Amino acid sequence: MLADELTVRIYVLTKQFPKDELFALTSQLRRAAYSVPSNIAEGAGRRTVKDFLRFLDIAKGSINEVQYFLHLAARLDYLQESDVDSLRVAAEEVSKCLAGYMKAIETDLK
Repeated sequence: MLADELTVRIYVLTKQFPKDELFALTSQLRRAAYSVPSNIAEGAGRRTVKDFLRFLDIAKGSINEVQYFLHLAARLDYLQESDVDSLRVAAEEVSKCLAGYMKAIETDLK
């Protein structure tokens, strides 16, 4: 799963963030990252498609947060440019997949 792989990569790379960021940017970025696959999983276990779409929408918001936190980490020089670039690409791919999945489900509802 793309979102799971992105989360693992973020956990690995945030280990190098400054220790004073442990309860700030490190924590925020990690929580936003794992929120994506966990909301997909939770939504998939719901009884109605409407509930599932709500959880996918939450996951979409979380991937947007990830994208911003990556931007911030890059501006603060906490990550190497190559790592930031690959994480941004992965986050964008997750975002596009979520949007496409939501659209397909919404289309099926009509």
